[in-house]
This record gives sequence, structure tokens and C-alpha cells, in this order.
Amino acid sequence: MDKLSQLNLDCASRDKNLHTVSPFDGNIFLIGFMGAGKSTVSKALKDLFHLEVIEMDEIIARENGMSIPEIFDKYGEEYFRQQETQLLKNLQSRKNVVVSCGGGVAMRPVNVEEMKKSGTIVLLQASPVTILERVKDSHDRPLLENNKTKDYIAQLMDARRPAYEKAADLTVGTDHKDVRDICKEIIDGVNALQHSA
Repeated sequence: MDKLSQLNLDCASRDKNLHTVSPFDGNIFLIGFMGAGKSTVSKALKDLFHLEVIEMDEIIARENGMSIPEIFDKYGEEYFRQQETQLLKNLQSRKNVVVSCGGGVAMRPVNVEEMKKSGTIVLLQASPVTILERVKDSHDRPLLENNKTKDYIAQLMDARRPAYEKAADLTVGTDHKDVRDICKEIIDGVNALQHSA
């Protein structure tokens, strides 16, 4: 995780028709269940509003030289969770960044504390049916591998919901919405929260 400061993520766009957003103080942390749309929305925020994006899972995988499932298999879930916490601590020096968090990040109170130190936590929500449709062909989610059913997803979502909702400063649904509308809702909500603070 010490290489985080060396990351040089390209957030410039060549599309002259893209919108710009008024500066806000701090970062945006996207949390939510796997498949809720965090990666898709973060990429759209980058393209639409020229915001830098950090994908936590991608960085952790890169730093460890292996995929997330391989990290789970070799080192266990606790090691992976510690890597998430360390990455969030390293992000304290960054500003105006969108951070796409892994599905379990908000389950640890220490992670929530670290996120709130430098930004706004946005919870993305989707129905179990939508989640299943989005993750059914993915093999990069160890907790769902061999358990890709609507009932199992609903059960896991119910277990995580209290922690997600407690952590969130703003909640945005992603079912049956255009990604541009979701992005605008997030930016408008974050700006409103900061202006009312």
C-alpha cells in the first residue's frame, strides 16, 4: 500500500461535451453490496465530471500481484480486510477523488471512521434480482462464488444493510436508472450535504 502515493490515475477526458462540476471539499466513497454499481458509477463520474477514480480492489490486487480470489485463498479474508483499511488510511492525503470500495469495506467501523475523515460516504443500493443479474457471470467475488442465487444474495444483503445504512451520508438507488442520472444525483447530493454543513 506504500505505492499508493505514486499512483497517477488519468482522469482527463477528450470529450469537449462533458460536464464540469463545481469543486467540493473531500472525497466521495462509494459503498454498497457487490454488483450495486460502484465500479460502473465511478467510471461514469470520471468521464462525466473529470474526477479521479480509485478502485480499491484493483489497487489491492495490483499491490499483491494476484487476483482478489487468489488473495482470499492464499492469505485469508482477514488479511484482505486489513489491506482495505490500510489503503483507506493512505487516502487521507488525497482530495477530490472518487473511491469505489469493496462490498465489505463499510462492515468495519474503523474503515467508516477513515472514510469520514476525508469525504462523503455514498451508499449505492440495488435489489437482489438486479444484483444477481449483474454478478451471475463474474468469478471475481469470492463470497458469492458457488452461491449465486437470489435468496443467498438477499440474505447477505440483509446482514450487511444495517452497517451500510449507518455508515452512509447519502443513499442512491441504482435500479432501472441511467448511469448519468445516478451520477448527477450523487454530485448534487454531495454538494448539498457540504453546503449545509
